[in-house]
Amino acid sequence: MSTSGTDRPARPGPERGLRLEPFRGLRYVPERVSSLAAVTAPPYDVVVRPGEQRRLETADPYNLVRLILPEAPTAAEQHRKAARTLAEWRADGVLAADPRPALYIYEQLDGDRPQRGVIGALRLSPPENGVVLPHEDVMEGPVADRAALMRATRANLEPLLLVYRDGGRTARVIERTAAGTPPLLTTTTEDGVRHRLWALTGPADLASVQGDLATRRAMIADGHHRWATYRRLQAEHRPGGPWDYGLVLLVDSARHPPRVRAIHRVLPRLPLAVALAAVQEAFRVRALAGPLDRALAALAEAAADGNAFLLAGDGFHLLDRPRPDRLDAAVPHDRPELWRRLDAAVLHHLLLDRLWQVPDAPGYARYVHDAASAVELAERHGGTAVLLSPVREDVVLELARQGVMMPPKSTSFGPKPAGGLVIRSLDL
Repeated sequence: MSTSGTDRPARPGPERGLRLEPFRGLRYVPERVSSLAAVTAPPYDVVVRPGEQRRLETADPYNLVRLILPEAPTAAEQHRKAARTLAEWRADGVLAADPRPALYIYEQLDGDRPQRGVIGALRLSPPENGVVLPHEDVMEGPVADRAALMRATRANLEPLLLVYRDGGRTARVIERTAAGTPPLLTTTTEDGVRHRLWALTGPADLASVQGDLATRRAMIADGHHRWATYRRLQAEHRPGGPWDYGLVLLVDSARHPPRVRAIHRVLPRLPLAVALAAVQEAFRVRALAGPLDRALAALAEAAADGNAFLLAGDGFHLLDRPRPDRLDAAVPHDRPELWRRLDAAVLHHLLLDRLWQVPDAPGYARYVHDAASAVELAERHGGTAVLLSPVREDVVLELARQGVMMPPKSTSFGPKPAGGLVIRSLDL
């Protein structure tokens, strides 16, 4: 039940660390689907190509994409459709709740590189406590959309990815469980990644993990908009209920260093010729021969010496060596120098705002994690793909520690958890 902010009782005192609670996971019943791999999906914001969404929808009639990206004429109808679909799948026995609350140990194995972490319901402590550090700003549109979807479904359909460091006791429980306990599920998705999931229900193991994490803090690696959504929904509801928690995957980055990649932009309304004409006075511009891999190598080399961007669509062009006076005039001075040197800051304030006058917002810019997909979209729409280099993890962490937010969609941490392996229903 919603209430205004003025008459709510005070929330419990501040937590000093991560408070991770077990929950009764909602999971696919293997006998009711073609395969567990066929019902998984990447995070909602990674599914950017219409062909990718259709491929997931046709992989299995119960694929998670029908819940996280439902198709209907209006947003309100999409959210209602997702709620109906979720209720039907539960009523039909496609999804069933585990009998006991658990924390879930989750392993992803990509080649010989494993990533293991723990999935649970994380208490949403106040931002001023600094228990969870965001590092990116968010945009209102995606937050409002995800909030409406969660209100309608009353579920956390996908876990966020958070990273922390040096959780010794948690690591021992995870390793012992993975080595000596049969998993709840094992599946290999079409990208070749093997996924395994275990339920941790023993009181001693739960206490060990929860006690260890209670001394830790974490940084959001993937899912800033969904984290902002959790906070918005928490503020709308009385304290002491399920909206005080959100579904997360916690990974120890000391044991499993994340891979940090860039998130590229596709500007479908900006032809490449127009984009190039507008940047000539602010950057050195060079045409590059393909293929894409060679052009990306040139981008990486140029980025080692400063801000650089690869424009693609009708061919490849490298932008580097921006004029210092143009940077100084465009990039705000109220942020640390480390932030002012970010490619994403230069992209947003100099290229998009000043030179191209294109909003870095949905409807004008599309956010694509894969460079080849970005180039394909730009070519299809006659627009411009702006390919960026990844930000170093230490830069992200330092800005997060300072409480300085990077521009939206600046980084992509991975590997990301597969959606569909465990769902948190707020009605359980």
